[in-house]
Amino acid sequence: MKVLKFGGTSVGSVQNMANVKSIINDGEKKIVVLSAMSGTTNQLVTIAEEIKNGNVEEAQNRVAELEKGYEVTVDSLLSDAALNEDVKAYVSKVFAFLNECTNETFSENLENRIVAQGELLSTYMFNSFLNQEGVSSALLPALDFMRIDAFKEPNLDYIKEQLNAVLNVAEDAQIYITQGFICLDDNDNISNLQRGGSDYTATIIGAAIKAEEVQIWTDIDGMHNNDPRYVENTHPISNLSFDEAAELAYFGAKILHPQTVTPVRADHIPVRLKNTMDPEAHGTLISSTTSENGIKAIAAKDGITAIKIKSARMLQAHGFLKKVFEIFETHKTSIDMITTSEVAVSLTIDDDRNLEAILAELDKIATIEVDKNQSIVCLVGHSVVNHQDTYKLFQILQDVKIRMISYGGSKNNISLLIDSKDKINTLQKLNDYLFELVTL
Repeated sequence: MKVLKFGGTSVGSVQNMANVKSIINDGEKKIVVLSAMSGTTNQLVTIAEEIKNGNVEEAQNRVAELEKGYEVTVDSLLSDAALNEDVKAYVSKVFAFLNECTNETFSENLENRIVAQGELLSTYMFNSFLNQEGVSSALLPALDFMRIDAFKEPNLDYIKEQLNAVLNVAEDAQIYITQGFICLDDNDNISNLQRGGSDYTATIIGAAIKAEEVQIWTDIDGMHNNDPRYVENTHPISNLSFDEAAELAYFGAKILHPQTVTPVRADHIPVRLKNTMDPEAHGTLISSTTSENGIKAIAAKDGITAIKIKSARMLQAHGFLKKVFEIFETHKTSIDMITTSEVAVSLTIDDDRNLEAILAELDKIATIEVDKNQSIVCLVGHSVVNHQDTYKLFQILQDVKIRMISYGGSKNNISLLIDSKDKINTLQKLNDYLFELVTL
C-alpha cells in the first residue's frame, strides 16, 4: 500500500480536487493524507489571534466570512443533493463550534482546537466528493491514531498499534482519507505537528504500515537545486538520499517538513515528491541510494541570530563550552551552526524567544556580540567536503561578506552565515558558480 499526501493548494479549489481524484483513482489501495484547503489554516490562526486579543466581534465576523466561502465550495463540489445536504450540515456544525470558541478564554489548547478544523473540513468534503464520483473511499479520523508524547514527538509505537487496529475495523474501501497535521497530545488534547506537518503525518503513517512508498504531492515538480522564488533557471533534482533531503528540509527547503524523512529512513521506504499540476513529471525520489558526489542543491534559512561568545580564558577553562550549552538547554533553544577559536565560540539560533534571558546568563561568563537578521545558506550533496570541485564555492567570498562557515561537521553539508539582505545575491552567485560543475 502507498501513502499519498496532498497539500493545501492541491485541494484548494474544486478543479484541484477533481485533479487529485484523477491521480488517486487508479485501482490501487492507498491512504491519502490531506491538508486544509489553502488559506484556511491562516484564517483560523487569525481567528485565534483575535480571540487572544479580546476582539470577539472581529473573530466572529471572520468565522462568518470563512463559512460563506465553504458553503460556496460545497455547492460547486457536490451536485448530489443528499451529499450536498450532509456536507453542509457538517460545515454548519464546524462553524457553530468555531463561534462557540470565540466566547472562550484563549489558551494554546483552544488555538489547537480551532486550527484543527481546517483538516477536518477538507477531508470530510473530499471524501464525500469521491463517494459522489463513484470512488470507493472511507474516512480514517487521524485523532483515532495520531499522538505525540510529552516531548511533542510522535508516539510511533502507539500510532502503529492504533492505526492498524483502526484499519482492521474500517469499512472496506479502495482509498482511505485521513487528516494531516492534527493529532492528540499525551493528555488527549487536540494538538498538531506544526506547520508543514502533513508531510510528517504521511511518513509516520508510511512507517506504521510499512508502506511501499510515500508520495508528497504539492504544486512544484520536486525539490529544486535552488530556491525558485529567488533564483532563475533552477531545476528539480531527480534523486536525493535521505541524508541530503533531511539537510535541505532543515535548512529551508519549503517543500518538505524538516522531520519528513525521519520515520521512513530506517525501513528504507522511499519518499517521492510530485507535482499535482504535472502528474507525469518525475519529481524527486528520496531513498537510501546515493548518486553522484558534489553539491546538488542550495537552501536558505532566514530569521537567524548569531551570537559570539568571547572569553580570554576559554582555551584553559575546562568546562567552558559545557556551561555555554547548558544555558541554551535550560532555555530550550536549539543551536544551528557553531564555530570555535582559541578565545571565542560563535553560534546561531533560529528561535529568539528566550534570547534576552540567554544573553543575561552568557554575560556572566563572557563578552557577548549579537547579530540579528542573518541567514544560513546551506549547500548539500553527497560527500561535498571531499569533492574535487567544492573549493570553487569559495569564489563567493569575493562578492559576499561571510559571517561564519560550517565545514566538516557533516560530509553532506557546508553552511554559510550571511546578512539576510545579501541572501538573494548569494543564492544567485552560488547558482552561477556551482551548478555547471555537477550533473544532476
